[in-house]
Amino acid sequence: MNNVIIIGGGPAGLTAAIYTSRANVKTLLLEPELEGGQAALTLSLENYPGSVKGDSGMDIAMRMREQAVSFGTEIVKERVESVEVDGDEKVVKTDGGEYRAKYVIVCTGSKPNTLGVPGEEKFVSRGVSYCATCDGAFYQNGDVYVIGGGNSAVEEALYLANLGAKVHIVHRRSELRAEGFLADQAKNHENIEILWNTELKELWGEKALENLVLYNNKTDERFVIEKKNRPLGVFIYVGIKPQTEFLEGLLDLNKGQVPVDKHQMTAVDGIYAAGDIVDKDFKQVVTACSDGCIAAMDVARRITQYD
Repeated sequence: MNNVIIIGGGPAGLTAAIYTSRANVKTLLLEPELEGGQAALTLSLENYPGSVKGDSGMDIAMRMREQAVSFGTEIVKERVESVEVDGDEKVVKTDGGEYRAKYVIVCTGSKPNTLGVPGEEKFVSRGVSYCATCDGAFYQNGDVYVIGGGNSAVEEALYLANLGAKVHIVHRRSELRAEGFLADQAKNHENIEILWNTELKELWGEKALENLVLYNNKTDERFVIEKKNRPLGVFIYVGIKPQTEFLEGLLDLNKGQVPVDKHQMTAVDGIYAAGDIVDKDFKQVVTACSDGCIAAMDVARRITQYD
């Protein structure tokens, strides 16, 4: 039996693991994929305190992982399927086993939403992507259509444009929702064109993406973009979905987000939440780390003082 089980190995989970392990709390971290979460897919974390020019999100995430392990965190590559309460204990069931602890910190993060347009699922990794830093190199001399108008969409559009791609931001409104300095960069970039009041409606092709259908919701016009003698790619950024399905029935969720108190604890005693799954306004790497730290320190305090 562990003192604490941390579910998810993104910035929140790794920070929590650093703090609990360093406090000599026996810590198990469950993460089925690569540690770092969405942060690991980010080219640069310029607004993360202490980051050095040239550091990628992956660089920072791997240092977090190394730090957690160095203090004694055990990392197991299994996916959590459910969490149950058995008296004072929490039972965490995974696709590979069952684990028990008195405390659980859930840090499962979020994943990108899909549009659900015809052809989207068919062409994932064959013309459709949700991660410019993962797939951008394939389109550095191509035509790219970035769907969305928020910070993520504009940041990735700028990244792709700086690779040399001809980027078209497809936004259904007449103004970008991104922060002003990002929006200004996009509007003034020589490799970026913004298609206002425009929506993606369909994707065509045989083995890979060859055409896409766009719709102007102001003029009621549809037009087809055909692949030329260069790569054609679509990058979709239309929000994210908290990965909290396994908590349904255990916690009262707000659109998938988890309400917590000032110690990051949920309505169930001993179960905490941190990072992008938390019901809060601002979601950044630094705030995820803060959540993880607060939850971990409260767990360590309770174990030291009461257990």
